[in-house]
Amino acid sequence: MTEANSAGALDHPFSTLPADFHGLAVKTIKGLSMDAVEEAKSGHPGMPMGTAEMATVLWSRFLVVDPTTPDWPDRDRFVLSAGHGSMLLYSLLHLSGHGLTLDDMKNFRQWDSPTAGHPEYGHAKGIEVTTGPLGTGFATGVGMALAERFMAHRYNKDGHNVVDHYTYGIVSDGDLMEGVSAEAASFAGHQQLGKLIYLYDDNQISIDGGTEITFTENVRARFEAYGWHVLAVDGHDAAAITGALEAARLESGRPSLICARTVIGHGAPSVAGTSATHGAPLGAEEVAATKAAMDWPDTPFHVPGVVREGFGHIMGARGEARRAWEGRMKAYEAAHPELCRELQDLQRGALPEGVFDGLPTYEDGESVATRKVGAKVLAALSAAHPTLVGGSADLAGSNGVALKDVQAMQPSTPTGRAIHFGVREHGMAGICNGLALHGGVRVYDATFLVFSDFMRGCVRLSALMGLPVTHVFSHDSVWLGEDGPTHQPIEHVMSLRLIPNLHVMRPADARETVGAWKHAMTRTDGPTAIIVTRQGLPTLPGSRDDVSQGAYTVWEAEGEGELQGLLVATGSEVSLCVEAATVLAAEGVRLRVVSMPCWKAFEAQPQEVRDEVLPPKITLRLSVEAGTTMGWATYASAQHGIDRFGASAPGAIVARELGMHVDAVVARFKSLLG
Repeated sequence: MTEANSAGALDHPFSTLPADFHGLAVKTIKGLSMDAVEEAKSGHPGMPMGTAEMATVLWSRFLVVDPTTPDWPDRDRFVLSAGHGSMLLYSLLHLSGHGLTLDDMKNFRQWDSPTAGHPEYGHAKGIEVTTGPLGTGFATGVGMALAERFMAHRYNKDGHNVVDHYTYGIVSDGDLMEGVSAEAASFAGHQQLGKLIYLYDDNQISIDGGTEITFTENVRARFEAYGWHVLAVDGHDAAAITGALEAARLESGRPSLICARTVIGHGAPSVAGTSATHGAPLGAEEVAATKAAMDWPDTPFHVPGVVREGFGHIMGARGEARRAWEGRMKAYEAAHPELCRELQDLQRGALPEGVFDGLPTYEDGESVATRKVGAKVLAALSAAHPTLVGGSADLAGSNGVALKDVQAMQPSTPTGRAIHFGVREHGMAGICNGLALHGGVRVYDATFLVFSDFMRGCVRLSALMGLPVTHVFSHDSVWLGEDGPTHQPIEHVMSLRLIPNLHVMRPADARETVGAWKHAMTRTDGPTAIIVTRQGLPTLPGSRDDVSQGAYTVWEAEGEGELQGLLVATGSEVSLCVEAATVLAAEGVRLRVVSMPCWKAFEAQPQEVRDEVLPPKITLRLSVEAGTTMGWATYASAQHGIDRFGASAPGAIVARELGMHVDAVVARFKSLLG
């Protein structure tokens, strides 16, 4: 038997390792997992104990990573979708030399420790994705595999394979119960992602008990119906797992699911196979009994030298694979210098030179729906950025992301850049996270704002991981009209603002929409939500196409004298406020209108900048936004908004009935003057 390498560069006999390496490695992972959970007095020991066998096979014989260069672009990706079993991953990272120490194992789940309760991207080398919310890791891995296929077909040339790796994962019963995994699995089957391989920890246990109380479907038949290659093995049989992984790697036209029947808490004499091992320490007595049963020293955090040496040997061979790839890159550079330079720049996350040069410009007074502006901006960006990819959840034309000159990404056209996600909002967001994590691409997705509810879990994760994903949310208010309150967002903008590190951009007009896209594309530390309108908005004389400050003065009354108040607004309500302020100015009331397209960008500015826009001495401030007023007290002494559901009628009528018109804003401000 030989170790496998995704690029075919390794042919290293596994038999050169000590004969007892595999069994000792499995016991080491079980021991470390039990001990860390016991030390923390919390955690999930059962899953790592049940999957130690398959994980050892995968990491020792198949997974190509190099701990000395953990972020090299052509490494294999490993996704622990069942993130509650995080000690499995931490044990593997420790043993493989990725930098986690035994002290880190002992500080499992403690403050400022890299060994958090669930794996967190960026906390330690080798953690490819934040997981824990079940099903989301599954979807993220689909995005990683999609990115690999796209980059491989775009950049590999005859005799020069520089993008060639696999995405592996371990998924659980809970993962497969979640709807997001069903969405992503269906998409992956349609896309025929042959280099995506998941090991399914089929232990038939959930927190509440055996899966027979909730989950009796035929998983194998379901995934076969999705278009997956499905195998079934004993999850504690190393030879069977090895054979299944080899078979999965030979299947190039379908993603693979290896259903591995396991016993949760495998080896624990009293509680193996029960939900008691899922989310609580085994207890000192059971840990001691388990170690005795598997002939293991009753010494906490015991790691035999042969296991360290064996993993060192394996990872040394993986270093050979990485160096072989570097050699291929040098040959690639010699044969295709411009393409190689482009690839390397994109892998670093750099934007192409002049990427903003072709962005559209707009004249004062020009009325246009900001979703249509977004469509022109996206077309210009796509022409300038070779790996800008994305799409919509079956609403591309409505969202403004349907690009006439961009080919669809399908199995027959893998270099296409327009992704049809289907009606799968949550899966779409998870897949886009995977695309972004893989690297080399910039990614966007799109749907109606009201449907951001369906994808919130993965939007939150993109913010938590600091991924530069752009979320386009169109049809942003009750101006949507006849589709009624089910489709008219009320609380959604404010709800998205609550997510830390998510920049919510609600542009006021065409210029600000251009600026919102520029801001999103230049962000490297987190996602941006661009909120756009269905209805036309006038291009304001004082608006900007640089909105990175988050807020600015868009209109101010002319002449001398103190300002009497501020109108603070976003999106379509900025032009409404300019109209209202003009009416009030004619009556002698001097106001400033502040456009605040992005709260978080504004909050990041120095205090003097914020005070210049919102002078502290001007305390009479009215916020105006066609949505919930909750939260606006941060910036305004009074609020004018919509704190009820909408109604089905033409948009202009709904807006007027709900107070989004000039007369209502004028009257509201006058009421504040006393």
